[in-house]
Amino acid sequence: PELMGVFLYFLRHGQTAYSLTGGYCGTPENDPGLTPAGLAMAREFADSYATLPWTAAYVSPLRRAVETAEPLCHRCQLEMQLREGLREVMYGRWEGMHPTAVDREHHDEYVAWLTDPAWYAPIGGERAVDIARRSAQVLDEIEHTHSSGHILVVSHKATIRIMLCTLLGIDVGRYRDRLDMPVAAVSVVELARRGPLFHTIADRSHLSEALRSLPST
Repeated sequence: PELMGVFLYFLRHGQTAYSLTGGYCGTPENDPGLTPAGLAMAREFADSYATLPWTAAYVSPLRRAVETAEPLCHRCQLEMQLREGLREVMYGRWEGMHPTAVDREHHDEYVAWLTDPAWYAPIGGERAVDIARRSAQVLDEIEHTHSSGHILVVSHKATIRIMLCTLLGIDVGRYRDRLDMPVAAVSVVELARRGPLFHTIADRSHLSEALRSLPST
């Protein structure tokens, strides 16, 4: 049957050293690549999804996202469209720190951020409304560029959850409370005639049991 809408496949990057520990990393200066397990996750995603008739791939320019997209893009001869709007939250002075250290050294600011991340930023970092604004520009570009097709969107834990909240009509300040998004999870949203239609959220069935069982934050 003919595709009537655009199908967005939101893919969180594979495992990194930071996703194992829960440390904060969002800037190009603090840009880890994938672990060997993370690279295997990227390959297994490509193995499962390469048969789809892909139209385009929009990817965060951070290294872990590019490395996650690479196996599928190489196999399907897709050119990566790198978009700054898909980057992870910039954590300012908290970059590279673990949440326990942030709580210890910046307790009041940390509690304020946990309570209302939409309007309160990490010290020197970004608010959820800032991420919603820049990522929405990418979604608008996709919607105006493609009238149908399968579109890969490779991004990060917070950014994907904020985009999904935007599409679902959920307050972006509740992104941590409403959606889980482990590494290498894929969420499928159709931009249908009557608005976004969610088909799948945080699916990892494309991963082997060994990779699914690894710890993830």
